[in-house]
Amino acid sequence: MSDSRGIVTIDTGYQRPNFCAAYLVVEKGRAAFVDCGTNRSVPRLLAALDAQGLSPEAVDWLVLTHVHLDHAGGAGALMRELPNATLVVHPRGAPHMVDPAKLTAGAKAVYGEAGFAHSYGTLVPVPESRVTAADDGRVVDLAGRPLLCADTPGHARHHLAVWDARSRSWFAGDIFGLSYREFDTARGAFAIPTTSPVQFDPEAMRASVRRLLGEAPEAVYVTHYGRVTDVQRLGADLIALVEATVAAARRLNGDGQRHARLVEALTRIYVERAQRHGVSDAQRMVPALLAMDIELNAQGLEVWLDRSRA
Repeated sequence: MSDSRGIVTIDTGYQRPNFCAAYLVVEKGRAAFVDCGTNRSVPRLLAALDAQGLSPEAVDWLVLTHVHLDHAGGAGALMRELPNATLVVHPRGAPHMVDPAKLTAGAKAVYGEAGFAHSYGTLVPVPESRVTAADDGRVVDLAGRPLLCADTPGHARHHLAVWDARSRSWFAGDIFGLSYREFDTARGAFAIPTTSPVQFDPEAMRASVRRLLGEAPEAVYVTHYGRVTDVQRLGADLIALVEATVAAARRLNGDGQRHARLVEALTRIYVERAQRHGVSDAQRMVPALLAMDIELNAQGLEVWLDRSRA
């Protein structure tokens, strides 16, 4: 069921439970999805819509925070099911929704043909007439409920966050980090930034986090995973972790075993921060639950180092 704010958290089923979320916003019998997961997530989104007593015809918008495939891989397949919906995406991401060939090629280079097919299937293009590029400040009107799109680079140059004034909340995609519920303690949520390749920019990320904090939000809905509160503390923690991980990457630049040592350094940083947060058995939980994120964060930091040096 939707909460008192008309927002439904949907587990997209990507990788593991409680790992990747999409959101359904319901207002006066109309609906918008924010992010959509992969092709394999589409039945879950339609089921969430049905659980609200709504038909696919009631969906006016699919808003994508960015076009990484865990957020947007199912966009074309979902739009086929939503006859009245318009897809809203950052201007840099719009061409990739109309022609996903580059997204497909890039993902296959990372995951291989078999891995790509298993996780994502075949990406479906969205007709250009159904795609709207959202510049900074674009307001999407959901039955009188304004959803404001904000340009928020740092994780990716084609990233936007969505401000919902009614709930005083951001739908933040990946710009407000990763916050898995397994790390929650009596002190609240624990979060780490996502510096994954290939467009990580620490200055832009810090500025984007500060922009979100500037609205004094009551909550942030992150893709990985769910609704978090105590937002000012989390934002300060994220900024500090960006600075700590960038410093570690700079120290290791030029090391012949840079990648392996950076993975070790990130693991140490996250374990120490998790322990400080009160996470029990952080030495085991951080490598167990964050292994893939640590690997991707290390890769993104290295791409940033090499780009900075060039």
